Amino acid sequence: MKLLLYNIKELLQVREQAPAKVAGADMAILPTLKNAWLLVQDGKITDYGTMDTLPVLEEFKTIDCAGKMVFPAWCDSHSHLVYAGNREQEFVDRINGLSYQEIAAKGGGILNSAKKLQETSEASLYAQSAKRLEAVMKMGTGAIEIKSGYGLTVEAELKMLRVAKKLQTNYPVAIKITFLGAHAVPAAYKDNKDGYMDLVCGEMLQKISEEKLADYVDIFCEEGYFTVADTERLLTAAAKHGLAPKIHVNQFNAIGGVAAGVKHKALSVDHLEVLTDDDIAALKGSDTMPVALPSCSYFLSIPYTPGRKLIEAGLPLALATDYNPGSTPSGNMSFVVATACIKMKLTPEEAINAATINGAYAMGLSETHGSITKGKIANLIITKPIPSYGYLPYAFGSNCIDTVIINGKAI
Repeated sequence: MKLLLYNIKELLQVREQAPAKVAGADMAILPTLKNAWLLVQDGKITDYGTMDTLPVLEEFKTIDCAGKMVFPAWCDSHSHLVYAGNREQEFVDRINGLSYQEIAAKGGGILNSAKKLQETSEASLYAQSAKRLEAVMKMGTGAIEIKSGYGLTVEAELKMLRVAKKLQTNYPVAIKITFLGAHAVPAAYKDNKDGYMDLVCGEMLQKISEEKLADYVDIFCEEGYFTVADTERLLTAAAKHGLAPKIHVNQFNAIGGVAAGVKHKALSVDHLEVLTDDDIAALKGSDTMPVALPSCSYFLSIPYTPGRKLIEAGLPLALATDYNPGSTPSGNMSFVVATACIKMKLTPEEAINAATINGAYAMGLSETHGSITKGKIANLIITKPIPSYGYLPYAFGSNCIDTVIINGKAI
């Protein structure tokens, strides 16, 4: 399909030679073209420029973007989109004063989701998850990572990963899949965490590897869940199966998980609501992407990742949704970008970079997604007529998106 977008008020994230990621002061730089056009062929970006350079073209479908912004579709590098049911009762429990940890201690939280998922058929799980995926695509997500972790048995973890794999096959959006068997210790192993780690590092990893069901491995490195030693054990075992780490760290406590992730060349360390100077020192000079999940902080009323501190230390930052039934029941990346500006004090330029080019990096998609670069996949957002790109986070409760294009086709 041939597609021409013209009269674009401002084309954002334009990079002739796109870096893999942007960091530090460079995060405040968002290259744009005003009064622009963009050419798409066979699902890829082939050319762009200002309107005074628009060539004569024939047999192209056209979209008049007068008054509208165009930029790369969001890259959501952290989600738990495949899950069964919801946990709205826990939401009410938190309103009534219970903490996330107190809810988990009485059988809620991750174990609640695991019980529901284990009782849900693969067909039903796929149908629920497909609806969520279609919804986030309409909200502008063009690439998404999906984790397991609500199974906590061999059969249920494989079920989740197979559903994610089926979504990857059936939908045009880019999907990366992460094995998160070490999300919580299941009730059956309450007094035998080492036994559960044996299962995760043994049979689970082996079967996932044999069926090629995952790209990455993850673990919830946190007090009351899994230790740094558990994390090192799993990441060492996963490396033998070719699975790079993307790990949950520092959501409630800093226990050394960031340094462990960097040591094992984690692609990303995610959450970071609690961050120490030692953590920042560990990240400096590494290839590991810090990922903030501001809508999780919003929903749980916990601290926000100190994004300014990371950026001012010269580090990169990505933004993602953490879409899941317990702590972030939303896959709306536009809200994530707005919340990062409002609560984390990121500038619009920094937030857009974090949700596009750096989000792509945090999924291993730098070469194909995250910027307006010739040869990259044409995953695009066309806004409604808006005064500036700063209006996107400013109008946080409004849907500013007019059209989403995935692989060169409007959805």
